Amino acid sequence: MPKIAAFPKAYMQALCKDGSMTLAQWFDLADTLGIDGLEFYAGFLELADEARWPGFRKQVEDRGMTIPMLCCSPDFTHPDARFRAAQVDQQRRWIDLTHALGGGYCRVLSGQRRPELTIPEGIRLAADCIRECLPHAVERGVTLIIENHYKDDFWEYPEFAQKMDVFCDLVAAIEHPAFGVNYDPSNAYLAGDDPLELLRRVAHRVVTMHASDRYLIEGTLEDLRREEGGAAGYAKRLRHGEIGKGLNDYDAIFGVLHGVGFDGWISIEDGVDGIDQLGRSVKFLRGKIAQHWGS
Repeated sequence: MPKIAAFPKAYMQALCKDGSMTLAQWFDLADTLGIDGLEFYAGFLELADEARWPGFRKQVEDRGMTIPMLCCSPDFTHPDARFRAAQVDQQRRWIDLTHALGGGYCRVLSGQRRPELTIPEGIRLAADCIRECLPHAVERGVTLIIENHYKDDFWEYPEFAQKMDVFCDLVAAIEHPAFGVNYDPSNAYLAGDDPLELLRRVAHRVVTMHASDRYLIEGTLEDLRREEGGAAGYAKRLRHGEIGKGLNDYDAIFGVLHGVGFDGWISIEDGVDGIDQLGRSVKFLRGKIAQHWGS
C-alpha cells in the first residue's frame, strides 16, 4: 500500500530564502494532515548546520511521521569535468543527509540542457556522474531517484532530460537496483508529453512519485505542446492546483502503478495556496489509494 508524504510547496520562500518559517512550524502544520511522511528539500536554511540533522529526524518521528525522500538538484551536464566532480561530491553529501534523516530516497537529475550539448553526450555525462554516486548510496541504504523534471529555480536552462525520449534513454542507460524513477505526471505536460505514455514506458522503474496537478488557464493541450513545454520559462498556460481538480487522470495513473506492483511513497508537491488545499489533496489521494490498492 503506497504511503503519502508532503512537500512544503507553499512555504519554500519562508523555509529556503527569508527564514520566516522554521522547520518545526512546518512540522506542526503537516501534523494536521494525517500523512505518513515529509519530503525534505536540500535547500532548507536550517539544514546548513549538519549537527542539527538528527534532531530534525527526531522532531518528525516524534510527530508520528518519517522523512522518506530528499529533493535536490545536481547539475551533471556541465562541460567542465571539475565542476561535474564537485557536483558528484555534493550529491554524496545529500545522500549522507538523506541517511541521517532516516530516508531511503534521494533525488538526482541530469543537469541543464545547454545549447551546445548533444543528446548522446548529455546522456553519457549524466549517466557517468550518477554511476559515480551509486556506491555511496548503496553503502547508506539509499536509492537514487531521477525525476522527469522541468527546471531548477536557479538554473539558466531547463532540464537536459526534460523530454520523454531523452529521459527514457537516460533511465535505460543505468541498470542498477539502487537507481529508479520519481514519476511526476504534471512535469510531462510542461515537456509537451503525455504523462500516461511516459508512465507506461518507465512504470517498471518507478519507485516514488510526486503527486501534483495542473490547470490550463487558457487554450488547449495542443496549444501547450506547440509551445514546447515553456522552454524559456514555466508554461504560462499551466498553474499548480489542488490534486484531483486538474489535468491528471489519477485513476489511469494509479491503475498503471498498481498493475506493476508499485507500493512506494507518493509525495504531494502541490498545495501552493496553503495548508487547507494540501489537506484536500491528501483526502483525494487517500480515497484513490484505497480504491486502487484496497483499504
